[in-house]
Amino acid sequence: MAAAEKGRAEERVTQEGRPADPCAMVIFGAAGDLTRRKLISALYNLATGDLLPRDFAVVGVARHEMTTNDFREKIRREIRDAVTTEIRPHLWEQLERRLHYLPGVFEDPGTYRRLHALLAGLDRDHGTQGNYFFYLATAPDLFAGIVDQLGLAGLTREDNGRWRRVIIEKPFGRDLETARALNAAIAKTLRERQIYRIDHYLGKETVQNILAFRFSNGIFEPIWNRRYINHVQITAAENAGVEKRGRYYEQAGALRDMLPNHLFQLLSLTAMEPPVSFAADAVRDEQAKVLHAVPPLDPSEVLTRAVRGQYGAGEVDGERVSGYRDEPNVAPDSTTETFAALKLFVDNWRWADVPFYLRTGKRLHSRMTQIAIQFKRAPFMLFRDTSVERLAPNRLVLHLQPDEGISLSFGAKVPGPVMRLGAVDMSFEYADWFGTTPSTGYERLLYDCMAGDATLFQRADMVEASWQVVTPILDVWKALLPRDFPNYAAGTSGPAEADALLARDGRQFTVIT
Repeated sequence: MAAAEKGRAEERVTQEGRPADPCAMVIFGAAGDLTRRKLISALYNLATGDLLPRDFAVVGVARHEMTTNDFREKIRREIRDAVTTEIRPHLWEQLERRLHYLPGVFEDPGTYRRLHALLAGLDRDHGTQGNYFFYLATAPDLFAGIVDQLGLAGLTREDNGRWRRVIIEKPFGRDLETARALNAAIAKTLRERQIYRIDHYLGKETVQNILAFRFSNGIFEPIWNRRYINHVQITAAENAGVEKRGRYYEQAGALRDMLPNHLFQLLSLTAMEPPVSFAADAVRDEQAKVLHAVPPLDPSEVLTRAVRGQYGAGEVDGERVSGYRDEPNVAPDSTTETFAALKLFVDNWRWADVPFYLRTGKRLHSRMTQIAIQFKRAPFMLFRDTSVERLAPNRLVLHLQPDEGISLSFGAKVPGPVMRLGAVDMSFEYADWFGTTPSTGYERLLYDCMAGDATLFQRADMVEASWQVVTPILDVWKALLPRDFPNYAAGTSGPAEADALLARDGRQFTVIT
């Protein structure tokens, strides 16, 4: 792209962002991997963009006995491998001075009394003005207890213009019953507007761009419905295995880990009606309507419209890798699925009879997340007396990772005296057009929480609507254990049954490349 053209593109999208309000961030589970790899790096990236409050502090809370100086030194050692840009020493020193640490047991009320006193001191020393948000980077079974203890210690009470918010990591429940119970438990302490159920997928630029793409372009919105769209595919493929997460994955599996949060969020943004505004609840109202419009599968439908798989040994990127049952902390006869594919419908006027195919899996051929919109074929009659044998359908693909962008495929005449058609791809990548911005995927979400914008966070009704679809599938899979695991080799596109799911409808999955 020419420099002048790129400059005009950047000028069109530049907005003067302002730093968030003065506040303190408390990370429960601060000794864990998420803090090191994502959260502190995201804060540093916000600082480089002048979006981090100048009056700001971070408190790490964990069971490990450590001093604040120990904590700062630990983060300093680890941050160079985690940041997505070159570290500017002066800027890092400013952030490091704001890092504090409090050792404590999450179930001990004394931990929260000490935290209350520490935060009061930070209000004086860092000017955080009594605004706090708490990030629960802990095991899910601790969520409700931590929120309860925060309430008992007076740390969730909002008065005199001060705000208090809680970010809760996934998984939010294990099924519909536990999700409802967790919602009820935290609602005893927090108002819904204080609860931020995070999904890091929604921090990706392409995900955020779905709404802008759909509703700012008059060319696409009129055809975004059952009259023109044949089907939709949503894919989240990973070439990595479970790595060191075997103990967690044995309890979760691919369906629990990916569907109720990541993939259903993508489905709802793809299928939702235009909101009346971009206000948080206006957007989430429309997302919730979509999720409530997905009919749960009955047990017989689970057998024909849901596929599960588990990877065996194979080859990924030219390297021999072991099967799931040979991973650390995985049972040698495990029946946990590492792949799941579903055929769902959205039972409303816009999407009646349009299938949505969702799939996710570990140890597939490559890492790829995308939403593919396949349109209906044009009538063939005009081409029946030509050498054209069939018309390929147009396909619009929103690429989420690893390269974020959008592509559109269509047919064009091949030059020459004979009527022949060739496939043409028009593609756009964010990095080429707008440049790259250092990102972990958490910057936008942390900034929005500080700013009080919950648009990209799940609401209680959305969580429960998602589990309402997933739980019946879990129940059938628990009752009927798989007999053919492992049923796909690492480095492939998944089990053959997933391809058959679409083949029965005369369709095929996009290739995982």
